[in-house]
Amino acid sequence: MAQTATQAPRPGNIAEVAEGTDLIEWYYERGYSDGFPLVPPTAEKIAAAVDALGGDAKRLLCKVPPRWGGLTREVLAINMVMAGCRPEYAPVAEAAMLALCHAPFNLNGVQATTHMASPLLVVNGPVRREIGMNAGCNVFGSGNRANATIGRALRLVLLNVGGGWPGLLDKSTLGHPGKYTYCIAENEEESPLAPYHVEKGFKPEDSTVFVIAAEPPHSVTNHFANDPEGILDSICSAMSTICNNNAVSAGHCAVVLCPEHARTIAGHGWRRQDIRYYLWAHSGNKWKDLYGDGRYGKIYNRNLPVWYKREPEARTPIVPGPDNIHLFVAGGEAGRFSAFIPGWGHMSSPVLRAIGGTGPAEAGAQCVDGTCYL
Repeated sequence: MAQTATQAPRPGNIAEVAEGTDLIEWYYERGYSDGFPLVPPTAEKIAAAVDALGGDAKRLLCKVPPRWGGLTREVLAINMVMAGCRPEYAPVAEAAMLALCHAPFNLNGVQATTHMASPLLVVNGPVRREIGMNAGCNVFGSGNRANATIGRALRLVLLNVGGGWPGLLDKSTLGHPGKYTYCIAENEEESPLAPYHVEKGFKPEDSTVFVIAAEPPHSVTNHFANDPEGILDSICSAMSTICNNNAVSAGHCAVVLCPEHARTIAGHGWRRQDIRYYLWAHSGNKWKDLYGDGRYGKIYNRNLPVWYKREPEARTPIVPGPDNIHLFVAGGEAGRFSAFIPGWGHMSSPVLRAIGGTGPAEAGAQCVDGTCYL
């Protein structure tokens, strides 16, 4: 049965709709959707989401590029409802949008680039369990309402408020499926390592959001190694291609260890820092391989750090240093499949933010090794 109403709230204002209007089709006709049907945002559902955000519906949270539309709590609530979010997801969605709109992330560039990058959101802390996020089996896939709808709400904001519509301000040549929803939680319960946010100085009882501009996950299969080096060499192989953006633009990337791989590595006494240093030291390419071995003339590439050697046999790291590799443990308890997630390059800095924490205007954000902590 088609949903009907006499009024349908639009992101940012109220539009009069005739009695009996099929709201699903009405939203499609006006271009509000990401391609999937939208949940009609009734006044009651909007009010519940605004309340979960702390009230003050007209409070301006941020400006969303590249159109620089104003994101108020009411507008965020409307997009959350349309995405299918429950009210209790609101603090995560708000923190994520504030992180995305922090200047070093360069959301303007991420929204408008011809590259396929999309914001990946990783959630840590107690809020994961409180709202029922999936950190286990099929963590990047379907089947969990919180993961799917939080990620989708962010995308709707990027479309409806930021104006990042494909072919208009979004110029991505190919895009990728994460531009529907790209949101996971770290599997802290199955991880033998300290949670990501704890490694970065937060308390275990803190809840955080981390955002990075990223390509899709690239599977790393290793069913034979029983030592850290054997597993990590497979990940280094996946990292060491000449075609991902990190290879030619440096920046940041992410690695997701499955619990089985993580347990094997940690069982030999390795910590997060050891893993990141190994991956950085043993991945990379020869300069000549990146640029056709001189076939097209001498290429300097100013996009890479100045301290990289521009010589044929020189090793060109995938990212400038170990701290540019963001390591998480996620996925099901069985199966020896991990993932490498290339980033966009030096054009964007990841952002880690406490849920409910102060924003950069109040706190004065710090950027350490390219990652911004709010």
